[in-house]
Amino acid sequence: MSQAGWRLVESGPGFLVVHKAPGLDVHDRGPEPGLCTLVREALGRPVWPVHRLDKDTSGLLLLAVEREAAADLAALFRNRMVEKYYVALADQAPTRKQGLVQGDMVRSRRGSWKLTRTLYNPARTRFMSWSVRPGLRLFVLKPLTGRTHQLRVALKSLGAPILGDGIYHPRVPDWPDRMYLHAHTLRFDLNGCMFRYSCPPAQGVHFLEPRVAAALHALGPPEDLPWPGRG
Repeated sequence: MSQAGWRLVESGPGFLVVHKAPGLDVHDRGPEPGLCTLVREALGRPVWPVHRLDKDTSGLLLLAVEREAAADLAALFRNRMVEKYYVALADQAPTRKQGLVQGDMVRSRRGSWKLTRTLYNPARTRFMSWSVRPGLRLFVLKPLTGRTHQLRVALKSLGAPILGDGIYHPRVPDWPDRMYLHAHTLRFDLNGCMFRYSCPPAQGVHFLEPRVAAALHALGPPEDLPWPGRG
């Protein structure tokens, strides 16, 4: 099933896996219906979000269709028992090609966040990156925590803000058609059964460049990459 702004990827026991387009809020914003409302109206049944994506991030999102599944899945996310992998593009070289970004996050100006050097309750993100052509770099991101704008702030701290990020990337001529951050893969164990869902980006001029698509295909499953460190 495909609707404006979203499409059904797969159904699981008590939940749905949907692909959210960039530019669509998960929840209603004023008169504009969000993803949950659109899915509920299309399917004629209640749905419960168990995690979230920023409006301008595309990719996989789980929606529970049963209350028990909603509680179980929310607990998995809360206890950091869901493996999440994202892909992103940047037009600047990072200070490091791979590693761990960690630090406490504090509010900054105009709705933004910034990373500090303290580690009282840090946001933690593992990352790997590759140049796909001059002026364009591919990142695979593995968040170990789940904070607002965590991945966007992590790449900003590396000197490589996400291409098209209206908050953390300086405005440039020929502004991109979207923010280039995509929720690519989810893996989790629910009641003794392992589930894995993956969906490559389908929107965005730069995501669809042949070199980018080929690089993503060549990498294979993100969980099988030689991630530095543990966790």
